[in-house]
Formats: sequence, structure tokens, C-alpha cells
Amino acid sequence: MSETTTSNKNPGRAWRFALPLAIFFALVWFMWKGLSLNPRELPSALINKPVPVFSLPQLHDNTKMLSGADMKGKVWLLNVWGSWCVSCRYEHPVLNALAKKGVVPIVGFNWKDRPEDAKGWLVKFGDPYAFSVSDLEGRVAIDLGVYGAPETFIIDKAGMIRYKHAGPISEELMNETLVPLIQGLNKA
Repeated sequence: MSETTTSNKNPGRAWRFALPLAIFFALVWFMWKGLSLNPRELPSALINKPVPVFSLPQLHDNTKMLSGADMKGKVWLLNVWGSWCVSCRYEHPVLNALAKKGVVPIVGFNWKDRPEDAKGWLVKFGDPYAFSVSDLEGRVAIDLGVYGAPETFIIDKAGMIRYKHAGPISEELMNETLVPLIQGLNKA
């Protein structure tokens, strides 16, 4: 009789151990899942949507403006960069190589940078850009959902954003992903 009484008193005791154990395994699962994700693959709400309307002064002649509408009818690459950005130095030779191939017009999006610093940087490292625009205050970058520099967008002939990459472009990414995508969009 006392055995029955004891087992009726202990059901809550099992839960006291099972609940923390279940929480522990749930945390381990979320951590394992998080480690398997690529931090460079940031979701963008702008994929397959029109590039935000903008009109920004060109870096080399601030009396001239450039907008997304000026690029309609062309597949183009928009690259967010700054002379203050260390990772931009890593990807810059890749952009120079892409520009030499003439696969796509590259538009530089100079972000929160002093124009004299940006121009000096392009003189020092080479200028792969067909145009560079200057977003001193960073307002257009907010509309583009820019997290940081460098970031790269591929925009199709209709002005729709088809691809976004956060972080420096590697030679492998350029050859295996960007160039085939650009060539496919040019054929469409």
C-alpha cells in the first residue's frame, strides 16, 4: 500500500528531469542547425523585385546623376563598396578581372565615403566600374537593404533584382555563379 502511495507522489519528479533535458536537446539542435548555415547567405526581401528608385550623383562628376532607370534594358551588376572597407580590397581584383572580360557593366555604389578618399582608392587599386555613384548619407543603401560593404546585386534588363551576395566576391563565386547567371539573363 505504501508503494502505490509513493508512485502517485512521483509523477512530477519525472517531469522535473525530463523538461530540462528536453530544453537542452532543443538548444543543441538549434545550435547545430545554426552552425550549418552560411552567414554570407542573407535573405533579401528584394529578390525578384524592382531595384528601389534612386538618383545619386556620380562619383567623378557630382553634377551628373545616375538612376536605376538609366540602366533599363541592360543586365548590370551593382557593387556596394567604400575606401574604408577592408573586405572590398579582397574582392577588388576580382571585379577588375570581371570588368576586363566585359561580361557586364559594373556600377559602383560608393557608400558613406568621402569622394576624395573614394577617388584616390580607385586610382590606387584600379577602377572596374562603368560608373560609380556616391551615397554619402546612406539613404539609398537603406532602401537596398544593405547590411555592410561589400555587397553585390545582379539586376536584369527589366530592373528586377535577381541575385544578392553579402561579402566579398571570390573568383570561384564569379566564375561558377555570377557569370553564368549574367549570361543567362542576357539571353532572356
